[in-house]
Amino acid sequence: MSIKEVKSPLVGDKYFKVKHKSGLNIYVYEKPGYNTTYAIFGTKYGSINTCFSANNGEKITVPDGIAHYLEHKLFESEDGDAFTKYAKTGANANAFTSFDKTCYLFSASQNFKESLEILLDFVQSPYFTDETVAKEQGIIGQEIKMYDDSPDWKVMFNLFECLYHNHPVKIDIAGTVESIAKITPQKLYDCYNTFYNLNNMALCVCGNAKLQEVLEVCDRMLKPCEDVKITNYFEDEPYEIVKDFAEQNLPVAVPMFNIGFKNKGDKISTSKDMASLDVLLAMLFSSTSKIYRELQEKELINQTFNYEIFEGEGYSSVLLGGESRNPEQVYYSVKEYIKDLKENGLSKEDFLISKKAVYGDAVSSLNSVSAIANNLMDSHFNNREMFSYVECIYNLEFEDIEKKFDEVLDYNNSALSVVR
Repeated sequence: MSIKEVKSPLVGDKYFKVKHKSGLNIYVYEKPGYNTTYAIFGTKYGSINTCFSANNGEKITVPDGIAHYLEHKLFESEDGDAFTKYAKTGANANAFTSFDKTCYLFSASQNFKESLEILLDFVQSPYFTDETVAKEQGIIGQEIKMYDDSPDWKVMFNLFECLYHNHPVKIDIAGTVESIAKITPQKLYDCYNTFYNLNNMALCVCGNAKLQEVLEVCDRMLKPCEDVKITNYFEDEPYEIVKDFAEQNLPVAVPMFNIGFKNKGDKISTSKDMASLDVLLAMLFSSTSKIYRELQEKELINQTFNYEIFEGEGYSSVLLGGESRNPEQVYYSVKEYIKDLKENGLSKEDFLISKKAVYGDAVSSLNSVSAIANNLMDSHFNNREMFSYVECIYNLEFEDIEKKFDEVLDYNNSALSVVR
């Protein structure tokens, strides 16, 4: 077992990174004086990982939605439901499946060690039978139908259909009613045994917990396992989009829109890439930006307007969203705005303002135990170091932003999705 202390001279904080003898990567960020402790246990396995091989064996293809299905099933075991056990310790527990990871988490202000034992126990104890798998199909089928009626969800996935030809990121995380009907206990065990390998997982703890008490529980609860070499397969994804417009009618008071600018998705961003892109997007689209003020003055957007970086293995986009009575005009205005800046250059003054704002947000997030633990998890799975992101923002130069602007926001490779 190796223990490394990671310090940031810039923000004056530190955390411990442990490679446990079981193979698990453990991060502990002690916050003395805090009342709450937050723990998240995750695997680098999400909805896009539907075609894979283990240890260079045969290629396995599984139904869409199986990662999310597996997340639901793990809470059940032969000796009861994990939520019932958490109720006795007073912890607030949850789980989620995203495109590229599945995570199980809890926050607690008391009985931390007992709650951590529950977390490590049920995630390592799969129990699937024909009967329990069939029972879940109806429950998740209802969830899928609920999302089909969700304007937020549909406006996003309709955009992904515009942007992506082949990449499974365009497929709903929960799959379809048809795809989940093909899930069997054996397929769940195939996925579990491949991806729920401790070497492919991480545990991140932040708050009122000490490194030694975390390790004491881990030493007792973790079951050592052989490392599995995982290969994920994706079809080639062209740079060009599929189409530039999609619309759908659903019950909404004001039309909703998502705009997507597709980037080359051939590499995961470094800390410097992320810092550059975050500052660039703040310059271009935050509430202090020129386009935001213009669109608000014309009553084309409201305070729901937002922007984000959307990336993972094989996909990368910049997304904008919000509500507007004229989404097409918003889309046209944003593209013209970007075109003008590409031709005439960015403002150094805007850069300095946005750099301070993004740096301030990054430092203030270190007061939140959940934000820290989630950032540690994201950093681990993307081969980044959490503090290096903050340091990269601090050291950013205007030329870094100009270079990043050349690489992203191709207005000729963008699409608009509308729900009216």
